[in-house]
Amino acid sequence: MAPRPISPSSSSSTASPRSLLHSSSSSEWYVVVQRNIKSSLLLLLVLSTVFVFSVLLYSSHGFGAATTTDDALTRQSPLIAELGMSRFRTEDEEPNVAKTNVAAEQGADAEISMPSPDSSAPVAPTQTTEDQTGDQGVVGVQVEEKCDMSMGRWVREPKGPIYTNLTCPTVPDFKNCQKYGKDPGHLYWRWQPDGCELPRFSPERFLDVVRGKRLAFIGDSLARNQMESLLCLLSQAETPTDVYADAFDKFRTWHFPAHNFTLMAMWTEFYAHAVPVVDADGKPTASFDIHLDRLNANWTSRLPGLDYAVVSGGNWFFRVNYLWEGGRRVGCVNCREANLADFGIAYAVRRVVRAALDAITGCRECKGGLVTLLRTYTPDHFEHGSWFSGGYCNRTRPLEESEVSSWHIGWELRRVQREEVERARETTAAAGSKRFGVLDVTRAMMLRADGHPGAHYDKRWVRNASDCLHWCLPGPVDMWNDMLLQRLSELSPPSVLR
Repeated sequence: MAPRPISPSSSSSTASPRSLLHSSSSSEWYVVVQRNIKSSLLLLLVLSTVFVFSVLLYSSHGFGAATTTDDALTRQSPLIAELGMSRFRTEDEEPNVAKTNVAAEQGADAEISMPSPDSSAPVAPTQTTEDQTGDQGVVGVQVEEKCDMSMGRWVREPKGPIYTNLTCPTVPDFKNCQKYGKDPGHLYWRWQPDGCELPRFSPERFLDVVRGKRLAFIGDSLARNQMESLLCLLSQAETPTDVYADAFDKFRTWHFPAHNFTLMAMWTEFYAHAVPVVDADGKPTASFDIHLDRLNANWTSRLPGLDYAVVSGGNWFFRVNYLWEGGRRVGCVNCREANLADFGIAYAVRRVVRAALDAITGCRECKGGLVTLLRTYTPDHFEHGSWFSGGYCNRTRPLEESEVSSWHIGWELRRVQREEVERARETTAAAGSKRFGVLDVTRAMMLRADGHPGAHYDKRWVRNASDCLHWCLPGPVDMWNDMLLQRLSELSPPSVLR
């Protein structure tokens, strides 16, 4: 008799308990594996998203951006202002500005409010289509300070400077120290940053980087000093054309036609609107009324069109100055008057630097890719007196570290300036347009007591004076432009650099 076939159902029903357990476990394991794979894929997707977002966020950091505008030129003659001395014009002696600047002056006279130290960051300005597209070559480049050039030492440089007082056609007489017998020892040093190299200045490289651009030095006579240094350096590759000078030689424009590069100097003692304090006879004194809630329109009105702005200042705050806000006197600096609060130099510097950087951030007419570099404070090196009281600076080599005071106010002003630049960068990080950086030269220049004109100038103009504030050309000031070239090179697209 043939055996009866076993149906699948009967086979399953007669399966052993062990085989049933094995079948159930395999099914459950398969489900667990599927779940783990899905979880892993989800986790991988989340991590990838976070990574991409982090890269994009990091790439948007670089130099930052600021809001304001207003008023008058210095009240000093060109020669006296060059020395930083206290001779002033009266309020009604306004300079005769060329027709090319009349439009800029008109419409720039309105008072502009400036933020207080506790005010919130300004809203990022809207950009025009031209702003958004016209500077993509710069805006899209990540800014990274690859080398801390602020720390280092001066080392011997047997080659000397790349120009001399004879090969620079624009060197000013008051900084032509070699012409008037200064020891040449100060010429044979170069700044060596810790941990990296600061390349020797190349005028050809600089002109390639700034081809088709406009750069302005904004500040007092030391800003002018840096522009004069750059003129001498660049003239070794191309002779510039003198385009414009105002009646008091405070606003200058030079052009390098072969590279279509425009170089400018814009004068401002305090960034803010300031008026000389007059004495009982109505004559201007060395002191100023500084209006903390207004900016000087003579420089802010010239910001549109710039690609690079190098701002600096601080030395004019060492006078007795009075601080105004809301139309009334609120305090002073260095006044020591019983009924008036002395806020100190660092406070006043912080207020005006913040306002200046905010003004640049908020400049709607400015280019979206405008880069602003703040050159930090540099001290004078008067010994045993000052300008007209027997002070001198006759060192023939850089100071040793031990000869520089750690309590010098210059360190505090440097800190204030750096903090305000960092604040501006944070303010504009989200907008990703205007950017800010630092040319930190304070430490390097603290050591260069040997680099000033001192008594080496033409005595026919000013007798019995000593200039231990400005810098000889050539001289240590040329290092500022070594730094400037390095920073601009870091900003420029690789295709620009050769």
